[in-house]
Amino acid sequence: MVIAPVLWSLGGVLTRQVESPRPLELAFWRSLFCALFVAAVLLAFKAGNPLVAIRKAGVAGLISGAMWGLMFTSFIVALTLTTVANVLVVCSLGPLFTALLAFAVLREPIPPRTWLAIVVAALGMAAMFGAGFTAAEPRHIFGTLLALSIPVAAAINVVVLRKAGAHLDLVPAVLLGALLSVAASLPWALPLAAGARDLGVLAVLGVFQIGLPCMLLVLAARTLSAPEIALLGLLEVVLGPLWAWLGAGEVPGAATVAGGALVLAALAGNELALLAGRARDGIK
Repeated sequence: MVIAPVLWSLGGVLTRQVESPRPLELAFWRSLFCALFVAAVLLAFKAGNPLVAIRKAGVAGLISGAMWGLMFTSFIVALTLTTVANVLVVCSLGPLFTALLAFAVLREPIPPRTWLAIVVAALGMAAMFGAGFTAAEPRHIFGTLLALSIPVAAAINVVVLRKAGAHLDLVPAVLLGALLSVAASLPWALPLAAGARDLGVLAVLGVFQIGLPCMLLVLAARTLSAPEIALLGLLEVVLGPLWAWLGAGEVPGAATVAGGALVLAALAGNELALLAGRARDGIK
C-alpha cells in the first residue's frame, strides 16, 4: 500500500513532460494504456479472458469499476476547472469519508489513534494547500464540487474492496474503470494530437502511475483496514511536490514542507501505534 501512493505521486512530474495533449486527451491515453496493461496482466497470470474476469467480479466489480472510472476522469477534469490546491484540499477528505463509511457498512472500529491521524493529516493538508484554496468564481465552485466526487468515490471503492475482496478477485475492476474512463474521455479528446514522445510518457503514466498502483491497492485491501488504506493514500499528495521539485525544478514553499511533514508524522504515528498494539497482543 505504501508503493501505490509513491507511484501515484509521480503523476505531476511526469505530466509536466507531456507537450501537446489537452487534459482530456491525456486522460484518454493514460486510461487506455492502463487498460492494456491490466488486461495483459490478467491474461498472463489469470489464464483467462479479461472480459470474463470482469463479469465474474459481479456487482461488486461493477461498483468498484465505476468508482475507478470516475476517479480516473474526474481528477483530470477538475484540474481544468479549478486550482490544484482546491482539488488536493478536497481530496484530503478521503480518509474521513472512508472511516465513516467503513464504520457504517463494515462496522470496522475506528481506534482513537486513527481519528487523531486523520485530524492531524487534514491539518497538514490545509497547511500545504490552504493558501491556494479559492471559490471566488463559478468555475472554481463547479470544479471543487467535481473534485468532491473523488474522495467520495475513493471511500465507496475501498469499502467495496474490503467487503467483497476476500472472496472475489476485484483486480478486473481496475480494467473496467480504465475502459469506462476511455469511453468517457474519447469524445472530448478528439482530434488526437499526441506525438511519439508524448505517447511514451503517457504509456508510463498509464502503466506505472495508475495501472500497477491501483492493482496493488486492490491486493492491500484484503489485509488493511479501510481508514488505514485511505490514510496511506495521502502519501501521494505529500510526495507529489517533492518529485516536482527534484524532476521539474518546482521548489516547494515553507508551508508545503511543514504541512507535508505533519502529514508524514500523522501517518507514521498511526502505523507505529498499530505495530506496537500488535506486538503487545502477541506477547499476551
